[in-house]
Amino acid sequence: MLELDLQLASQGNAPSEAQLRQWCELALRQRTADSEMTIRLVDEAEGRELNHTWRQKDYATNVLSFPADVPDEFLDIPLLGDLVICVAVVEREAAEQGKALDAHWAHLVIHGCLHLLGYDHIDDEEAEEMEALERTLLAELGHPDPYADDENELSPTVTTKDSE
Repeated sequence: MLELDLQLASQGNAPSEAQLRQWCELALRQRTADSEMTIRLVDEAEGRELNHTWRQKDYATNVLSFPADVPDEFLDIPLLGDLVICVAVVEREAAEQGKALDAHWAHLVIHGCLHLLGYDHIDDEEAEEMEALERTLLAELGHPDPYADDENELSPTVTTKDSE
């Protein structure tokens, strides 16, 4: 079972909590344990501040993932981690890339959840594994391959606090 804490700190065309939950549950279905996570939807100012603080990048990125890094013996809840999603960046990227907004949201939520599970795209082999899983999950939702037009780019700009 997924316990989802949704924090709305931005105005914009964000998906419903039910949609966010559906995408998270799809990405997390390989995990048999219960999961607790937070999704915080932010504006560009907060997104930029967090990206600067955690990655030393002075711009708002689409998604930041913060896997819980707490030993099980110190926590009696199944805390998976947090996703921070910048609504304006997601909207802008979808428009710039000619992607359906719903499909782009689904992709970024799934991608962020996979980071919380430990997937990464630092090297080509890891990226191929992660992208293949994303393609499969998005196809189940009826969405096209998010990488079809990005043959030179291995992954979206989703990052974890440990990346780079």
